[in-house]
Amino acid sequence: MTLEGSDAPNFTLQSTTGDDVSLSETLESGPTVVLVNRGAWCSFCAEHLQTFSEVSYDLWFNDGVDILPVVTDEVGALTEMRDRFDLDIQLLADSDGEVADQYSGTEETSHGVTGIAATYVVDEDGVVQYEQTADHPADRTYGNWVRYFIRNDYEDIFA
Repeated sequence: MTLEGSDAPNFTLQSTTGDDVSLSETLESGPTVVLVNRGAWCSFCAEHLQTFSEVSYDLWFNDGVDILPVVTDEVGALTEMRDRFDLDIQLLADSDGEVADQYSGTEETSHGVTGIAATYVVDEDGVVQYEQTADHPADRTYGNWVRYFIRNDYEDIFA
């Protein structure tokens, strides 16, 4: 299943600030990057999130882009993860995997239900312009690449 070229499924999840965040609200101010991650226990996910944390302010300030990291874990574990890795982005708790399932899917692991890691760039009209689903836990699209993709009118200048 691919979402590229389709309307992104809307969702509302609790963030590590305690507030509810919805995709539709972030799209009101510009494009949004939706990241699906496996859980607070996943070191590959932490590395992936750090690359987006590093570019998040630049993307927000210069391009109006919000980063929404959807992680299949509880808020408490995600708050600990955010603080441990000094992330400048708030994580969204998808503890039952319902949102992850609408995007990249879920799988049953020794940690319970986890999302399949993926990156989505959703334009201001709510259409998925880019989708990358990990074939391996270490397979990720990094923040800097997404920044170039958005700034070049959703074209891969490296292709």
